[in-house]
Amino acid sequence: MANPRRVVVTGLGIISPIGSGVEPFWQGLKRCRSEVGRVSQFDPTPFRSQVAGEVTDLDVTDHLDERRSKRLDRCSQFAIIASRMAIADSALVLDQEDPNRVGVMMGTALGGVAHAERQHGRYMTDGFRAIDPGLALTVFAGAASCNLAIEYGVTGPNITNGMSCASGAIGIGEGFRTIRRGEAEVMLAGGAEAPLAPLCFGAFAIIRAMSTRNDDPTTASRPFDEHRDGFVMAEGAAVLILEERERALARGARIYLEIVGYGLTNDAHHMTAPRPDGTQAARAMADALNEAGVAPEQIGYINAHGSSTQLNDPTESLAIRQVLGDHASRIPVSGTKGYYGHALGASGAIEAAICSLSSTRGWFPPTVNLVTPGVGCDLPYIQGDGLDLTPEYLLSNSFGFGGINAALLFRRASQ
Repeated sequence: MANPRRVVVTGLGIISPIGSGVEPFWQGLKRCRSEVGRVSQFDPTPFRSQVAGEVTDLDVTDHLDERRSKRLDRCSQFAIIASRMAIADSALVLDQEDPNRVGVMMGTALGGVAHAERQHGRYMTDGFRAIDPGLALTVFAGAASCNLAIEYGVTGPNITNGMSCASGAIGIGEGFRTIRRGEAEVMLAGGAEAPLAPLCFGAFAIIRAMSTRNDDPTTASRPFDEHRDGFVMAEGAAVLILEERERALARGARIYLEIVGYGLTNDAHHMTAPRPDGTQAARAMADALNEAGVAPEQIGYINAHGSSTQLNDPTESLAIRQVLGDHASRIPVSGTKGYYGHALGASGAIEAAICSLSSTRGWFPPTVNLVTPGVGCDLPYIQGDGLDLTPEYLLSNSFGFGGINAALLFRRASQ
């Protein structure tokens, strides 16, 4: 692309099990401990896995009026609240923007499916007239991004992708590309997920993908550890405000990071297992570096997907080594899902927010619950109390069911 436009992150909105809002979330990171617990939103007793990362510090009525909140399922509530946080954090006045030049790119793995599951229970108990009249609109796959467009009256490019656990990162990557191509000036980009309902939860439990460390929930999510036994399902959301760099500087915006590269590939191998040789995950990372013209030895930090599963963690480590070679032995790596579990389609967006905050504040979080790295997990993972660091380039990986691989490359902000 000749003379591509530069894209920066100017606002963050975060909802997570370790804290909701920029400062509560940052304090959650600094505590360096997991907030995973036993599922409380339904009785998990029938399932092998009984732990999750739940959002407990968010009162929806503090952010949405009662009528509005009742018309939205939890996933869309998360999307709107996170977007409001992000807009406030960016000091962006959307009313003063050309609505045709502002768009939304969101991701979610399950969207409103958990809400639909609850409505099905009401239907079976009390009949057709008991279900939510807005059910069709909550299970609509594009609900997250369309609700945000309606909320703010923005009429630019709009997509909610459903590419499993990579969808939040894809939302950010596609938002980046939209501005880079000149199709928008501002994008609200990220992911939202509210999957904690019995059938949704049980679908992952039945394929033995989730941890069964029910007697010690806070150690259940343990990326790259030799005793990891599956991921921990979580809920949450993150929305990032992306802007064309020159206009952001002109309005005096605080810049967290610059997005400089994005890679997206598919393993074409298996719906749940990663390609064993890691080549397509590696290609996603390489594509992000190539787009930015960045050499492997320039990468100074990686936020790994680190799902805490037997197959993913060593395969990701292998893929990172394929791309970065010997330099991979010197790059600090965090697998942050040990803190909050795996919020499926929101995870990549939450981890992009972590990169943004850590780059600005010069401290990077540890890989919580990593005691002894497992076989094939042979990278220099950050442990203990985290690491003071000011890397120029940061890489964030997100991989998902269906063989989806997404990589985002960031550059430290230079005002």
